[in-house]
Parts: sequence; C-alpha cells; structure tokens
Amino acid sequence: MVSLVQAHASRQSGQASHRVVACLGGDQTVLEERPTPVPGKGEILLGLRVVGFCGTDLFKLDSDSAGVGTVLGHELVGDVIALGPGVSGFAEGDRVVVPHHVPCGECHLCNCGNETMCDVFRENLFEPGAFADTILIKSRAVTFAARRLPDHMSDEAAVFMEPAACVLRGVHRAGIETGGSAVVLGAGSMGLLHLLVLRAAPPDCRVIVVDPVAERRALAEKLGAQYTAAPGEDAAGAVRAATDGLGVDAVFDTVGGNQTLEAGLELTRQGGTVVLFAHAPDGGKAGFDLNNLFKYERRLIGTYSGAIKEQAEIFDLMDKGALDPSPLVSHKMPLDDFEQALSLVRNHQALKILFTPSRAGAEA
Repeated sequence: MVSLVQAHASRQSGQASHRVVACLGGDQTVLEERPTPVPGKGEILLGLRVVGFCGTDLFKLDSDSAGVGTVLGHELVGDVIALGPGVSGFAEGDRVVVPHHVPCGECHLCNCGNETMCDVFRENLFEPGAFADTILIKSRAVTFAARRLPDHMSDEAAVFMEPAACVLRGVHRAGIETGGSAVVLGAGSMGLLHLLVLRAAPPDCRVIVVDPVAERRALAEKLGAQYTAAPGEDAAGAVRAATDGLGVDAVFDTVGGNQTLEAGLELTRQGGTVVLFAHAPDGGKAGFDLNNLFKYERRLIGTYSGAIKEQAEIFDLMDKGALDPSPLVSHKMPLDDFEQALSLVRNHQALKILFTPSRAGAEA
C-alpha cells in the first residue's frame, strides 16, 4: 500500500497520482493517494465516471476477505484517457463499460459452458480496482470485453452491464420458457435487477417479488412485477393464484441462507428450479428434505457470475431500450464519501449507490 508520504514524493518527482479507496483490514477503508497506472501494450487507462457499489464489495468488507491495500469495485464506466501501444478500436475520450473478469475461452470448463469457473476468469483485470479515480484495464479485457457506449445509453444504465449479465446467466440456466413464471426472493437492488432482466429477456415472464418491506414491494410493482407478497403464507398464496396452484417455474434467491432456500423449494412447481444468487452466512448448511427435491424432479443450481456472452446480450438489450436499470440508482456520491455509503447500505437506506471520482479527482 502506498502511503500519502510516498504519494507526495511521487508528485515531487513529476509522477502523476490519483486517489483510491483502499482496504485497511476488516471493514475499514481509507481514501489514499497512489501513483497513476501507466498503460502498457494492449491496455487502456480509464478516468472514472461511475462505479457501482456491489453486494460482493460489502461481503468482502464484512467478511474481512479483502487483503490490506486492496482496492475493490468492478461495476465500471469510464472515459479513455490514455492508450497503450497496439490498442485499436478505442480513442481518447470514448465512454467505455468493461467487466473485470474475462475467461480464457479455451479450457475444458470454457468449452463445457462453465466459463465463470475458468481459472483465468478469476483474475482481476482492473488495476488497482474501480474504486479509484483512474483504472488501468488489462489487455484481455480491452480485447474481448470492453464496449464503447453509444450516446443514447446513460452511465447509470451502462454501469449495470456486469451485474445484469450475472443475473441473465441464472435466468438462462433456469430454463424459463415463453410465458413462464418466476419468484424473486428479495427486493434489494439485485432482486429488483432480477425483476427487470426477467421482464426484458424471457418472453412474457410473469414475476412475483417477495420481500418483507412494504415500500420495496411497492417499488417492485412500479418496476413491473405482476404480483408482490410478504414472505410466508402471503407468498404461497400469491404463487397459487398466479399459477393455478402449480407453483412457479423458477425461484431466484437473492437473499441467501437455508431459510430462503427452503421457501424457494416450496414455491416451485414439480420439475421447477431454485437458483441461488447470494452468499450464505459463513458455514451455512442446507437442511431441506431431500425427497422434496428428488421425488418432484426439482433442480437446485448456483450462479456465480456472468460471462462474455451474457454481457453481450445485456448490452444489446440496453442498447435497444428493452432494459433500463437506471431507476435502481438511489444515490450518487464521490469516493470521498465511501464510509457514508457503507452506513446507508447497512441501515437499508439506499438501494443502489454509484460512486463518482473523488473531489480532488473531479477538480483535476
């Protein structure tokens, strides 16, 4: 980790610097100054426009799984401010959206359609991370995954390309057919993003959103949910009414843990699917009746991330106007206010927070 003294020395020597939100261990962070990365062959340097605060970022802070000095952040839209040697297809000033993971495309896992399990996929292709005023994008991401934004696509919509692709992968794996039905457990930002993707991708999908908070259920209805319900018997009744008593084709669990898993199994039809899309508590164990899965040919699957093909499909949906996740953005604030954002999220006072450059970065 570069200290402020070291950063000051770099300025004295003429080396450019920028500000980043760095992890200090546990859930502690600091806004610190570091030397600005310099793009090498095939790389580009982006100036931050917006970066989304993701549930995974919060999980890493709360679980103390981010090493000291780590810069989190991966839902990125930025302006090209420098090009490394050999870069084609981009120019300075382009607005770009780019994910931080790209598979190799050649290994057994990639060839089997499990690209998100590829060892290469797990490499972070951002330096240092997207909670920074400037972000270096490594060559594999530039070549295979970065996309120049059309004028009609807002930053607030484009920043959802990566998380919406994660959602779409689960939707595809659930195998929902035309006119199908789905339950989304949880109406936080990712639950509501599931709602929007389900409304945009599978033809004529009926969506029921389940959440204990009335205000979030009302927002889900505003965003297109055909039905909303509180957990428990209210949800069971809504599913029975919407499916003639059969149960839904798929349940998407955006909450995590054994309790919502069991609820999801009860809400699916025979032959239906439960998709796990959330971290369980550390050491969490499933405790459902196995025969409820076996005898009724239900499926239980996990979905971890989204690959290039899902990103391309989401980008196309946003480009055509079929998908616009921007209404999910509740707050925009500079990187300086990262601790305030943490407080808002933990106290359930924010839906989706986007960070903009630090105040010093914006003035530079």
